[in-house]
Amino acid sequence: MLKIDMHAHILPRDWPDLGAAGIPNMVHGEGRSEMHIDGTFFRAVTANSWDMAMRIEEYARFGVQVQVISTVPVMFSYHAAPAVALELSRHLNDHVAGLQADHPRHVIALGTVPLQDADTAIGELRRLREQLDVPGIQIGSNVNDRNLDDPELFPIFEAAADLGLAILVHPWQMMGRASMPDYWLPWLVGMPAELSRAICSLIFGGVLERLPALRWCFAHGGGAFPWTIGRIEHGFKMRPDLVATRNAVNPRDYLGRFWVDSVTHDPQALRYLIDVVGADKVVLGTDYPFPLGEQEPGKLVESLDLPDEQRRAICHENALRWLDLPLERFS
Repeated sequence: MLKIDMHAHILPRDWPDLGAAGIPNMVHGEGRSEMHIDGTFFRAVTANSWDMAMRIEEYARFGVQVQVISTVPVMFSYHAAPAVALELSRHLNDHVAGLQADHPRHVIALGTVPLQDADTAIGELRRLREQLDVPGIQIGSNVNDRNLDDPELFPIFEAAADLGLAILVHPWQMMGRASMPDYWLPWLVGMPAELSRAICSLIFGGVLERLPALRWCFAHGGGAFPWTIGRIEHGFKMRPDLVATRNAVNPRDYLGRFWVDSVTHDPQALRYLIDVVGADKVVLGTDYPFPLGEQEPGKLVESLDLPDEQRRAICHENALRWLDLPLERFS
């Protein structure tokens, strides 16, 4: 059965030093590579972060044929001047588009755009679609602490809808991180909250209502949102004066109108997620190649006793619908 991992991160081995604060650079040493930000160690990375032949071989061991590649969120660089962020985005987008062109049966590329400036972002959206043949983009769960319903972001999403681009939302710059510096809590606690923040903002801000054709997918199983939908709906019903100020549609009605990946790390959680959002809206994802990712791609989905049609949908059909791509491309 064809398997598509729609949540896989990649980096170029190197990229230009743009001389701007807060933008990572790669430092290769003897047997070890590191990402640094402003001269400070950020993360160690291994060769499978950029070596496509190695990645394809690793995936093949687990029976996964296709990886949807997107940049590492720290590369978003939303804080930078738009011209600087655009230069970096173009370099990253040319890289993933090149890998897609070189490995058409194994790679689908997602681009990145500088969301801090609408005109700049929209120009790069057009280039991604019209020149690079990229079917979607990855964005952060907030933009410099602005929620995704910020009016300045809407034209970008509107342009993505007009161009037929899909959007993957990934947690980024987790709220509350300064108050929980220990125990990796920004990743363990903040990430799920970030995705619920993003989904609620898009629902209550009316973005999903105004752009019904825009195809959204949320990483890490949609974060805390599917598990707290009862509380969110209850708040909507009890205090519409606080919650339903921009959109009067019940948030539960949006279940089944967006996709989520399978990165839940727990068979019971994944089964619940399928029940809540629908088997036609869950896509196989891994967060490869990082520690919080699924270490054996596809194993969690395979661990469930699912009907063949649901397994087929989660393994590839749902991802192809989200990306609006034909199955024949990979046969």
